[in-house]
Amino acid sequence: MRVVILADTHGFLDPRIARDAAGADLVVHAGDVGPGMAEATAALADECLIVTGNNDPADSVWPAEIVRDLPGGRLAVMHGHQWPAKNRHRRLAARFPDARAIVLGHSHRRVMATDSRPWLLNPGAAGKTRAYGGPGFIELIATDDDWQMTPYVFERLARRK
Repeated sequence: MRVVILADTHGFLDPRIARDAAGADLVVHAGDVGPGMAEATAALADECLIVTGNNDPADSVWPAEIVRDLPGGRLAVMHGHQWPAKNRHRRLAARFPDARAIVLGHSHRRVMATDSRPWLLNPGAAGKTRAYGGPGFIELIATDDDWQMTPYVFERLARRK
């Protein structure tokens, strides 16, 4: 199963991410979606899961967290703004101890912490806003026997003059 993990679009999905993510089995968006992005990300895959972030409307239709069984393990998704950075990863791991991996956003900083379980995965920002190191996403290939991840990171788009 090909899973595209992204976060923090804030109303803009980098077109290179849209191009490379197209045709996924599942897109997971870890919040701070912004206008028009639910439709844009849903068009990339057979299925799309979205959680709400701290910059999404309070009356958002998206849940605060999602747990989804994939081939080979369980994936938990939460934006991550609920806790300060100092203990965010520890608190997420305690909240989802049965997950193979936890996806989060919020910091706009790419993290692929796979030394212990559950893994913590933050794809960084997929839009223009604070895309530290450039906009990107994580591709997860989930099989019953193995999970393989590949980060995709792009140069920042040139600003229009």
